[in-house]
Amino acid sequence: MNVGNSAFSLDNRELALIERKFEEKKKIGKAREKELFGVFAENLTEEESLALKFLYAYMPLNDMADYDGSLFLTHVRRSLETRKQMPWGKRIPDHLFLYFVLPYRVNNENIEDYRGVIYDELAERTKHLPMADAILEANYWCHEKATYIGSDMRTLSPLSMIRNARGRCGEESTLAVSALRSIGIPARQCYTPRWAHCDDNHAWVEAWADGKWYFIGACEPEPRLNQGWFSGPARRAMLVHTRVPAGYSGPETITSHDEWHTEINLLENYAPTRVLKVVVRDGKGGLAGGARVLFQLYNYAELYPLAEVETDEHGEAQFKTGYGDLVIRAVKDGIWGQKAISARDGEEIEIVLDQNAQPTQPEDFDMVPPPEIPDPNLEPLSKEHMQRHEEKVTAGVNIRKAYEETFMSEKDAAELAEALGLDSGRVWKVLGSARGNSREIAAFLKARTPEYGEWPLVLLESMEEKDMIDAVISTLDDHLIGSLKWRDLIDRDTFTHYVLCPRVQYEMIAPYRQILQSSFTKAEAECYRANPSELVELLKNEWEIRDDLTHLRGKATPRGTFQLRKGDLSSVEILFVALCRSLGIPARLHPSEQKPQYLAEQGWQNAVIREIKSAAHRETGKLQLILDPEARADAPAAAYEQNFTIARLENGVYKTLLYEFGKTDVYDEPFEVEPGDYRVTTGIRQKDGTVLGKWHYTTIRPDEESKLTLTFREPSEHIPVLGTADLSSPLQLPDGAAKSLGELAGTKGAIVAWLEPDREPSKHLLREAGELAESIEAMGIPVIFAIGDDKWTASFNPAAYVNLPNGVQFVRDSSYCALHSIASVTPLGVNGFPHLFVLDGDGCIRYKESGYKPGSGKEALKVLSDIEKE
Repeated sequence: MNVGNSAFSLDNRELALIERKFEEKKKIGKAREKELFGVFAENLTEEESLALKFLYAYMPLNDMADYDGSLFLTHVRRSLETRKQMPWGKRIPDHLFLYFVLPYRVNNENIEDYRGVIYDELAERTKHLPMADAILEANYWCHEKATYIGSDMRTLSPLSMIRNARGRCGEESTLAVSALRSIGIPARQCYTPRWAHCDDNHAWVEAWADGKWYFIGACEPEPRLNQGWFSGPARRAMLVHTRVPAGYSGPETITSHDEWHTEINLLENYAPTRVLKVVVRDGKGGLAGGARVLFQLYNYAELYPLAEVETDEHGEAQFKTGYGDLVIRAVKDGIWGQKAISARDGEEIEIVLDQNAQPTQPEDFDMVPPPEIPDPNLEPLSKEHMQRHEEKVTAGVNIRKAYEETFMSEKDAAELAEALGLDSGRVWKVLGSARGNSREIAAFLKARTPEYGEWPLVLLESMEEKDMIDAVISTLDDHLIGSLKWRDLIDRDTFTHYVLCPRVQYEMIAPYRQILQSSFTKAEAECYRANPSELVELLKNEWEIRDDLTHLRGKATPRGTFQLRKGDLSSVEILFVALCRSLGIPARLHPSEQKPQYLAEQGWQNAVIREIKSAAHRETGKLQLILDPEARADAPAAAYEQNFTIARLENGVYKTLLYEFGKTDVYDEPFEVEPGDYRVTTGIRQKDGTVLGKWHYTTIRPDEESKLTLTFREPSEHIPVLGTADLSSPLQLPDGAAKSLGELAGTKGAIVAWLEPDREPSKHLLREAGELAESIEAMGIPVIFAIGDDKWTASFNPAAYVNLPNGVQFVRDSSYCALHSIASVTPLGVNGFPHLFVLDGDGCIRYKESGYKPGSGKEALKVLSDIEKE
C-alpha cells in the first residue's frame, strides 16, 4: 500500500523503516536532544516532518555531533520550496528527490546553508532551459566560481570552495552536486577510489534529467553531456561508485550496505564490467560465512581495497568490476587466503582460509590494467555551438579572474606586516593561502598582534594552508587565547606543534578550547595534567564508541564529540588530543600510526582508548631499509607511496603505515615501528599501466632492528623509435619571435608537450614538471610547453608557474602545425591533451603519452636518462 502526501509517495514499509531509524537516532542523540530535535516542536508540515525524519534516519554520527536541527530544517524547507518553484520539480520521482536532491551532504565537507545562496544565482539562469541544458548551465556557473588545484584530503564546503576559487576534484564535484541540488536537479558525486592504469583517483558528477543519468566534469564544462577528459580513463576503471542513504532501491548494483548507508556501483555506466563471485571456504572445506573479502588494486605502491564485501551464509561474495588484475584476500578470525586474478581468469574464484603466517621469501607479482578503449563516435557539434561554448568558457575564466583580483596582494601583506612589526614573507604566506578569506585573516592579525606579539601569526603557521580559507576570527581567538597560558611551561617548538596547533587530523577546525576547559574544575585539570592517562580512562568510561554509524570516520569536531559524548573511534581519539592540548598537555596522532599520544617524561605515550590497557610507553622495534648493492645504476630511487610502502599485518590484513608522500631519505635512519609482521611492497609502473611488483617480508621484534634490502624489478630497457619529428616546424615565443622546434629542442634531447592549461590533465603535468625541476635541471634538458591559440586563454599566465625548471619555454603553436607534423608520423593518443613527447638529439620520437596520466613526466625523464646511456 502506498501512502501519499503532497511531496512523497512511500509505502508503509518505507515509512516504518524511517520512523524506526529516526527513533533510534533520538536515543543516540540524547545528549544533544534540544539542539537536534527541538525543531520538531515547530509548526511543521507533513512533508517537512517526513523529510526531516528521513535526513535524521540516515544521518552520519558526526553531523549529529556538530550541527543543530535548525540547519537541517533549512535544507528541508529550501529543497521542498525549490521543487515547487523549478519547472522540472514535478517530474522528479519521489525516491530520486529523497536520495539525490534532499541530502545536504555530498562528501566529508563542512555543512552550511548553501542552497539559498546558490539558488539566488542559478535559478533565473536555468529555469527556462530544458533540464539537460540546465545541467550544462549550472556547470558553466561552477566554472565561473572555481577551477582545479591539488590539495589535501579535507574537503572544502561549497561556499568555501567559491571563496577560494579553486580546489581538488573532490571539492569541484562537491560544489557541482550542491549547485545542482540547489536548483532541484538530482545529482551525485561519482568516485573512482583508485585508477588501475596510474597512481591517482578522480571524482566527477552524475546528474539526472528526464529519466536518465548523465555525467559531467565538475567545474570543467563541455559543450554537451556525457563528455569529459576523464571519460577515456573511466573506460579503464575497476570501480566507480557513490554512497547514498541506506534503504535505496534503485536499479544500480549495490556493492555494500549497512543500516545507515549504501554504496552503489556505477562502473557499467563507463566501462565493460564482469561480476566476480568469490566462494570462501575454511581450512576444513566448509563454507565460510561472515568472512571479509577485499578486492585489492595496486595504486600508490600499496594494495588498496577497492571494496570490502562480507560473505553470506553460503560463503559467497560478489563484486562488479572491470577487466583488469586484482588481488583478492579473504579473512576471518585472523586466518586468510589470497589469490591474484587477471582478466583472463574465470569469474568464479574459490579461496581457502588456510594461512596464519606470512611468507618468508620475496614474491614477484604483476598487475595489468584494463586495456584502452577508443572514444565513441559522437556526432560533431556545429561551429556555432562550439563557438558559444568557447565564449562561455572564456567568460567564466574572466569572471573568476576578476574575483581573484579582489584578494589581498603581496603588497597588502607587506604593508600589514610593516604596520604590525612582522616578517612580510611570513604574513604573505598565510594571506596568500587564505585567498578570498584573506581579509578575515588580516583582521585577526591586526586585532591580536598588538597584544600577543607574533603568536597570532605562529598559530596560523601551525595550521594547514587550506585552513586559512575557512578560518574565522572567533575560532582563531578560541585557540590563541585558550592556549597561550601554557606557553612558558613548554619549550617553544613542542608548544607550537602539540599545544597551540588546533589541527589534529583532517577534521574541520572549530572552537573547542573554551568549552573543554570550562568543563573541568581547576583541581580536575591539574589532575589530568599530572597524569594524562586519567583522561584516557575518562573517555573509555564515559564516551561510547560507535563505528557502525558512519563511514565518515574522524570527521567530527572535538567540541561536537565532547557534547554528544559518543563518536567513532577516530573522532574520540581526535577529542583526546584536543582535550590534552586544551589542558596544556602536548599531544598528537602518531605520524605514521595515527594513534593518539601524549608527551610525558618518558617520551611519547600511547593513549589506548578502545581497550582497557595501560597507556605506558609501548615497546618498539626498528626496520632498517638497505639500498640494493646489486641494483643497476639507473634503478629507481625509493620514494614512499610512489614506488614503495610498508604495511603491518593486523588480524589477517596488511595496514599501510603513513609517512610523508614522496619521502626519499628512507635509508638514512631506521623506521621505528611496532613489533609485528610486515610486508614491504615495491612497484614499477610501465608505460601501459602494468605494474612490475615485488613483496618483501620481515618480522619486527621489540627492541631489535631488522634489516631489509629494498629491491625493484627491472623493466625492459628497449626504447623504440616511434618516428622522426619535423624539426623545422615553426613555433612562436611569447614575445612574438619565431623559432623552429629544432632550435628550441637543441641537440641533447628534449621534452615537448602540447597543453590545455585550464584543464586538470595539463595542470597535473605542469605540477609534475615543478616536482622534477631539480632532476631536469641537472640533466640540462630543454622543456617546451606548446599551446594553441584556442587554449591560450585569458587566465593563462606563463609567469605564474614559478616552480618550473629553469629554462622551461612556453610557446604558441597557433594552428597546431608542429603538433600535426608529429601526428603525421606517430598518431596521437585518443585521450586528448596534454600530448607529451620525448625527442632524442636527432629529433627521433622515443616516447609519447596523451591525456590524463599522473607520472608521465617522470616516465619521460627516465626515457631521456636511458637514451643518454645508449
